[in-house]
Amino acid sequence: MSEESPTAKPARPAEAAKPPKPSEPEVASAAEGAHTPGAPRTSGAAAAGGTPPGPRPEPLRFFGTSWVDHTDRYGLRRVGVAAGALAAAVAGCLVLRFAYQGLEIADVGAFVNLLVVIMFAICSAIAFRRTWEGFGKRHDPQSAAQMRSLMTIGFIGSLLAYFFRSLKEAPGEKLHREEYEKARVRYEKRTARRAGHPSKRKRRK
Repeated sequence: MSEESPTAKPARPAEAAKPPKPSEPEVASAAEGAHTPGAPRTSGAAAAGGTPPGPRPEPLRFFGTSWVDHTDRYGLRRVGVAAGALAAAVAGCLVLRFAYQGLEIADVGAFVNLLVVIMFAICSAIAFRRTWEGFGKRHDPQSAAQMRSLMTIGFIGSLLAYFFRSLKEAPGEKLHREEYEKARVRYEKRTARRAGHPSKRKRRK
């Protein structure tokens, strides 16, 4: 009597290879690299304790954040800004001189020449004053947009304001230092308020 052969079962399809689960260090590094929109960024040095937590100083043009502790060639930067602003102002005066000579050659009249000189003198004076005031307070963005054309015409006044301010400090340093110190005080108050008194926290528990 012949034995019946067992029915061969169909071969099961090969299961798709599942991706390996990320290890805990990989998950942690991915979580650290993610950044929530709107949240302040924290550098690795700050997280590791290299820099104190809290608000960071706003960098200044040509100075970066060297104005905070007057480090990173702060004095040389001031000398460079002062020399550059003065040289640019002298070059601007030479350009205006050539333009004035062009008007004289065109023979437009003494009255027009006088109006041009008065216009540049007034615009330069206004630009100097507004630039100097901007080192101590922030101007309204709307008014700054309205005065943009006048500031462009009186660029020599702005350059002279940068020159004279650089002899004392970095242009804008006073304003940025006041804002930075106020932000630090607010941050310390918030931190102290959140921490609370240790004895009171123990009683609540």
